[in-house]
Amino acid sequence: SVFLLILSNVSSNYLLFSHDLVGSNCAAVLGLCGLLNSSTCSDLFLLSTRNDDLKEMLESNKDSLKLDAMKRIIALIAKGKNASELFPAVVKNVASKNIELKKLVYVYLVRYAEEQQDLALLSISTFQRALKDPNQLIRASALRVLSSIRVPIIVPIMMLAIKEAASDMSPYVRKTSAHAIQKLYSLDPDQKEHLIEVIDKLLKDKSTLVAGSVVMAFEEVCPDRIDLIHKNYRKLCNLLVDVEEWGQVVIITMLTRYARTQFTSPWKEDGLFDENSETAFYESDEKKTKNGDEKKSYMMDPDHRLLLRNTKPLLQSRNTAVVVSVAQLYWHLAPKHEVGVITKSLVRLLRSHREVQYVVLQNIATMSIQRKGMFEPYMKSFYVRSTDATHIKSLKLEILTSLANEANISTILREFQTYVKSQDKQFAAGTIQAIGRCATNISEVTDTCLQGLVLLLSNRDETVVAESVVVIKKLLQTQPTQHSDIIKHMAKLFDNIAVPMARASILWLMGEYCERVPQIAPDVLRKMAKSFTSEEDIVKLQTVNLAAKLYLTNSKQTKLLTQYILNLGKYDQNYDIRDRTRFIRQLIVPNEKSGALGKYARRILLAPKPAPVLESTYKDRDRYQLGTLSHTINTKASGYLELSDWPAVAPDQSVRNVEVIEPTGKSKLSKSSDDKFYSDSGEEKEKGSGSSSSDDSSSSSSSSSEESSSEAESDEEKSSSQSSEESDKSSSLSEKSSSESDSEQKKTTKKPPQKKTVKPTTKDSACPLVCGPGERLHGFVSKQVPVSLSLYSLCILTPCPLSCAAALLQVSGPAFVPEKRHDLLHRMTGKGLSAQYQFPRQPCLYQPTMVSVQISLTNTTDHPLEQIHIGDRGPTGLDMHCFNTVECLLPEASVTVSLGVDFNDSTQAANFQLCTKEDQFSVSIQPAVGELFLPATMTEQDFRKEQGKLLGMNESSATITMAAENTTRQPISRQVATVANLGVVPSGQDNIHRFAGKTASSGAVVLVTVELRESSAALITINTEKSVMGPMLLRDLKRALARA
Repeated sequence: SVFLLILSNVSSNYLLFSHDLVGSNCAAVLGLCGLLNSSTCSDLFLLSTRNDDLKEMLESNKDSLKLDAMKRIIALIAKGKNASELFPAVVKNVASKNIELKKLVYVYLVRYAEEQQDLALLSISTFQRALKDPNQLIRASALRVLSSIRVPIIVPIMMLAIKEAASDMSPYVRKTSAHAIQKLYSLDPDQKEHLIEVIDKLLKDKSTLVAGSVVMAFEEVCPDRIDLIHKNYRKLCNLLVDVEEWGQVVIITMLTRYARTQFTSPWKEDGLFDENSETAFYESDEKKTKNGDEKKSYMMDPDHRLLLRNTKPLLQSRNTAVVVSVAQLYWHLAPKHEVGVITKSLVRLLRSHREVQYVVLQNIATMSIQRKGMFEPYMKSFYVRSTDATHIKSLKLEILTSLANEANISTILREFQTYVKSQDKQFAAGTIQAIGRCATNISEVTDTCLQGLVLLLSNRDETVVAESVVVIKKLLQTQPTQHSDIIKHMAKLFDNIAVPMARASILWLMGEYCERVPQIAPDVLRKMAKSFTSEEDIVKLQTVNLAAKLYLTNSKQTKLLTQYILNLGKYDQNYDIRDRTRFIRQLIVPNEKSGALGKYARRILLAPKPAPVLESTYKDRDRYQLGTLSHTINTKASGYLELSDWPAVAPDQSVRNVEVIEPTGKSKLSKSSDDKFYSDSGEEKEKGSGSSSSDDSSSSSSSSSEESSSEAESDEEKSSSQSSEESDKSSSLSEKSSSESDSEQKKTTKKPPQKKTVKPTTKDSACPLVCGPGERLHGFVSKQVPVSLSLYSLCILTPCPLSCAAALLQVSGPAFVPEKRHDLLHRMTGKGLSAQYQFPRQPCLYQPTMVSVQISLTNTTDHPLEQIHIGDRGPTGLDMHCFNTVECLLPEASVTVSLGVDFNDSTQAANFQLCTKEDQFSVSIQPAVGELFLPATMTEQDFRKEQGKLLGMNESSATITMAAENTTRQPISRQVATVANLGVVPSGQDNIHRFAGKTASSGAVVLVTVELRESSAALITINTEKSVMGPMLLRDLKRALARA
């Protein structure tokens, strides 16, 4: 189903043909279901192998024999058999008075009219008469057959038939006329203007059955005629939930393009109400911009909001394509703080078929590059399963790599450790590349990843070894001076590596850093000289480069070897190697014919190369609309319609000011017990909402097919009444849920912040987007998280859970509280307001996961400062508890306020604005890694037990030379406590000092051991699951213990 969605963006002809097939199959089913029971159907398919008597039966005078013959022919078509030779005998029966027979004849003609055009033209007058048939199925079938005859000579007849069908009383016939528009346009594009008139007429149709088909015709014939949509925009938005599923896909795609041309961008930095911003509620009305003009806040167009509100319920659709289309609409149109509603629906689709997973994961991969925070809570859903196909594994790997940050990198690296051992070699190689990307993007784990990749060089699988070599090569380019040992190790493994790309990478490293391995590089060149003729071309090229570089840096040892290799390359079969050899010879071995270029050989060959940038393959895919074939194949496909940029100024919205039309299914019935499903506010707000229903077509069709000899009036009356009942029931249920959600929003608005707030300007912004003084933003966000999410986060299948001991640790008082204060705002920068901050190392009263920060505010001016408060937060996403507004700070007075910040176990700075009544100043709090811990008490036995669980990648250690003053217990404890907020663990050995704590945010255990050795040496060991924090804490402790 998702692939039909993609194909619809390539060319609407695909969807057009699928409509015809669906229509044909529906007609076949309708023709057979009323006439056959299940046993008859099975017998029919068995008897369809004997077809010699079919022509005789069709030419018989008895309708029963003809009907039996047509049943068998339709059965043949259903089995994929060719029944075109029976066309002359079948077409004769198109004028039959038997309604059941006529239905089956039209099913056959729709299938073969295009192949047998000449014979079909002989009966065209019969088809024209059938357009006036009392039965709606016959009228629709006749129109479908006419449009299937691809002969230009009947274009005027088709045009007349389409115009008449567009005014038909039956919505099913009007739907068929919309399909015929697309066929006629492909046959004769010159009819475009006449067809646009029919499309304009059908766009005004009130039936949900017609809406999707006419929008498809609009997209095919005149997608640039936006003016046709203006007066029908609100009607389409309100009908959307009641339209059939594939109609929903087409309408949503069209409305996405329309909205990008009619509304202003909700993403503007100067107008967007960010969820971390307080200015929308607390800034003064008199606030001015730099130019002195009043700053204009973004106001969403009510029609823009109408589209977002009416598509949101479709995220729960059973149809995958509908969910993806709504997701792309929100991604391209919704304010950034509202896009998160699509996350859960997209993750839900990952339980579907493999093909659906592939398309959904591609869309998520593109989104996760720009908005990591959307999918980070659902990271477990992207863990690779053993049953996943290789292309699914690769996409999940891509997403996990994009979601990696300082807080979760340890968890992701553990997953990658498992993936590397996979039997799927392609997947294992992709995992190694992902580790390389993580090492490049997150500098704190670069060394850890590099050490892990070096260990993989000893793997039995040569594919893993080869990929590790290639990734190590890229990583070494960023820090070549620190890893000469790794280059030597790779040179020793050179003989055991057979993959050409890996051998070439090692040779490149030898040549690039030959001065760092002066004794090994010439020996590697000697070995390559022996096997030069049997190597792959890429290895030969790197061998020539290595020889040239060694000739320039160590000509005594390598001159003869270089000449020998250049002579071999001179006569190689590959012209590229021959050309490269001749060029290198003239460059490094100057002679009489050589030009001035030889003087610069060293600067050319040994110039420092920039380190490669490891980027996601999905980085630039956002230039294509999500959910389209172009996005999937990363190339602009035929028929792709690009999304336009947001207009700087919104066009006149009055062009859409027409009466909102209710769906046809809603008839005004007398109030009964169902009245309790409705509310006055619900009807006004969600006039067109309801559950998605595709039963309109089937109910309309079946009511007509079951009555073989009834009049058209009775057919249509029963059809409309039946669809009205179903539509009323579904609509009432939806309106109930809609009104309930509205009432919930009203409840939240009854709790205003403590200080003055600006009331939301629209009814959809009832929920506050910011926290007031004394409130936490986290409190609002957590209310929006469903219960199922919190349960899911406790999944016991997590590969990397935090240690259970973290929950059992008892937090103790700080061993030492540093008195050092840090400047937050200088008095010159703050126009007289000075601010300093320090970490009191006390548990935060507002939230256990927060770090307490004390801020000292001083007024150095000669006049009072009023309304000192926290304003805008930075885009870091850190959770913060604001201090209460300081109403007035007198001259030369000081006040200390308390702030709570959840740093998420990272040293990322907390950026925000410190505001007064007149000004606002950008400030930031930069925590040291040691301030992110809480001290804990623990016995020596428990310490050793936990330390045994945190080995390998969870352990960081270094040997240092201690200052003479720091070799006893008391100075060591003081220095460690100064650097990190850890508790002292009793130790039975005089030379071993232990300290324990846990991270404030996640509660991960942190263990520090200082072991004194001979000659003032000491081994510092840190064990923690937070692989980023370990090396950072080790660096600070080394610096503190080494100085006096």
